[in-house]
Amino acid sequence: KAAPLVVISANALEAQRLVAEIPFFAPDLRVHLLPDWETLPYDQFSPHQDLISERLATLHHVSSQSCDVLVVPVTTALYPLPPVEYLAAYTFFLKRGEKLDLPGLREQMTFAGYSHVQQVLSPGEFCVRGGIIDLFAMGSVLPYRIDLFDDEIETIATFDVDTQRTLYPVPEIRLLPAREFPLDEKSQAHFRQRFRDSFEGDPSKSRIYKEVSRGNAPAGIEYYLPLFFERTATLFDYLPKKATLCLHGKVDEAIQQFGVEAASRYNLLRGDPQHPLLPLRELFMDSEAFFIALKAFARLDILPSPEEALAARSQQGSGNENAPKNLALCATAALPNIAVNRHAEIPTQAFAQFLEGFDGRTLLLADS
Repeated sequence: KAAPLVVISANALEAQRLVAEIPFFAPDLRVHLLPDWETLPYDQFSPHQDLISERLATLHHVSSQSCDVLVVPVTTALYPLPPVEYLAAYTFFLKRGEKLDLPGLREQMTFAGYSHVQQVLSPGEFCVRGGIIDLFAMGSVLPYRIDLFDDEIETIATFDVDTQRTLYPVPEIRLLPAREFPLDEKSQAHFRQRFRDSFEGDPSKSRIYKEVSRGNAPAGIEYYLPLFFERTATLFDYLPKKATLCLHGKVDEAIQQFGVEAASRYNLLRGDPQHPLLPLRELFMDSEAFFIALKAFARLDILPSPEEALAARSQQGSGNENAPKNLALCATAALPNIAVNRHAEIPTQAFAQFLEGFDGRTLLLADS
């Protein structure tokens, strides 16, 4: 399989634009976005479940090599991720025709972080009614309905959340974990030990500590992710060694700005015994760590202007560790005058001549 191209953009808006535009030029490529949590550093509320669903699905696509282009805002790349082994251990499949241990499925889904509800509405939920199981798998656009015949999966079909009507059958379901961290008893014990090692004082005064000890996931728990694992991963741990990384825009400046904002948030919110904060170095990569990690991969830099590209070329051999190596400048040019001339015999002749000599795809836009 071909190694993926990983585009790291300077901001989230550029990342979303690239994900929308790349399929126009290469519709056969499998393009995935690793979205941000859309919270500020050390926020005391959690990301929307749809975002967690998309993040876990994207990480699964990358680790299973079913992704051609991965687009990531650079601030997202600075955050910790669950270890690759966690995603593999808590991902399982349900297939039509196989035997199903219903009590075992309940336990497995609970360990994976799914919530048992009366009616399935959003990712990470499941419901059991007799021989019918409704579940909304993380990373899925639609929920699934499983019909059992005794202990065998007879049918699997998607259904509409609003009408509750089945839509179309599927042969199997991939179930990703519902969170980026485990909450089983072993993980709770590990969290409590790491919490006591990381923070001074009485841990029972912390709401976070007490909620996790009860098996709950309190708001803002994502900023304690390192306490659930011996070692967290980074984006680079998920990438195959032959991946090519493309830095799009002023990535270094974006990292520096994020570091300033995160430090400001840390200084503002520290000191609350209810919500003790992990130090910046335990949560986020800094510029030095980021560019050191880049060295393991082939790298391409796309800068906003030819002047900045030339400036980057001048840094080669200057001792700047962040300067790109083997820099190549991609030639670009402004469009010639292809405006419609209403007085000409053929008003669009200039445009037609341009198309004849242009060996590429053309996007036409018109005001509506």
